[in-house]
Amino acid sequence: MATYTYTAKTLEGEEREGVLEAKDKYQLARILRQQGLILIQAEPEEAEKKKRKFTFSLPFLDRVSLPEKMMFTRNLQVMVAAGLPLPRALETLTTQTKSKKFRRALLDIKEQILKGKNFSDSLNNWPNIFSELFRNMIKVGEEAGTLEEVLKILAQQIEREYELKSKVKGAMIYPAVIICVMIGIGILMLVTTVPQLAETFEELNIELPLTTQIVIGLAKFLTTKWYLVILIIIILMSLLSQGLKTKRGKRVMDSLILKMPIVSPIIKKTNSASTTRTLSSLISAGVPIVRALEITSGTLGNIFYKNAINQSAQKVRKGEKLSEALKPYQDIYSPIIVQMVAVGEETGETSTVLGKLADFFEDEVGRTTQNLASVIEPVLMVIIGGVIGFFAVSMIQPMYSMLGAI
Repeated sequence: MATYTYTAKTLEGEEREGVLEAKDKYQLARILRQQGLILIQAEPEEAEKKKRKFTFSLPFLDRVSLPEKMMFTRNLQVMVAAGLPLPRALETLTTQTKSKKFRRALLDIKEQILKGKNFSDSLNNWPNIFSELFRNMIKVGEEAGTLEEVLKILAQQIEREYELKSKVKGAMIYPAVIICVMIGIGILMLVTTVPQLAETFEELNIELPLTTQIVIGLAKFLTTKWYLVILIIIILMSLLSQGLKTKRGKRVMDSLILKMPIVSPIIKKTNSASTTRTLSSLISAGVPIVRALEITSGTLGNIFYKNAINQSAQKVRKGEKLSEALKPYQDIYSPIIVQMVAVGEETGETSTVLGKLADFFEDEVGRTTQNLASVIEPVLMVIIGGVIGFFAVSMIQPMYSMLGAI
């Protein structure tokens, strides 16, 4: 028996893709005909893999976006609620996704389920698409018979995560554009205007101040050795990228981010919102508290938050309450989180309390990012004014010296 990757059409002309085991292509065609499909093309899976080895692709161009995952989860929840079998639901959803990678994943998951595997076990083959949080919640939903409810919680979780990331990205666009424009104009002036002024100063044999010499030297370096500038930028970016992959480098960077005046409040509120939202979703889905904390730790990007939740999980495993375990980390987690978690533990409504905390911090992130432009704008104006002032004084000072000499 061989495994074939096939392309087929329905009687209505709709194209379908999938993976099936068959003795040969003729048997594959017969199997598909019984399913109401007409075989168009079939390749043995080994041949398909060899083809892929020579295929150039950029991962970020074929990644599965959060909105696509959100729509998939919402639609799957509706189909499960309507009583549609999982394989059929997954096959229907493959026609709605734009990502080829996601389509391949869904078809593979469908085939695995048809072979007798659980949905959660089939998802484990695609960890780059379906997070540990997603896979564990699906597993709990299958075991408890609450898959529909779990899918609903997951859809809300992904939606909140997307909204949170959108708010933060949206707030960073304005300063990023201003800084890029400022750097672009600065380079343009150094390459075009400064060399002309430098020639004039050289012809007049004027003694140049130190600041003017620095600006002219920088301009000469950019115009004559621009390739070195590109090389230096690439090397610095590579070193930074490699440094951030190490534990020490990540720790240093995360520490600096948590100390930056304007960025720090957003990072703290974002991580607090992510922690409480994820924990709330996991606990409400029936995941044990210790396992929920371990999964939540894996979803956090900042190493200090990751370590705090990991260590809290170890303390809770030993019998300590979550509110007590979080107390030593009130420098990164607001005291209100500790107090509200304690209330949730006393009333037996930890999941509900965490959900309300998540709503609160997500609203706080929204308000902070809305006000970010008004906070950053004066700082940017001061920086731009300082750079323009330095450049103007450096270029005009020799002219005043020349006029004074006359």
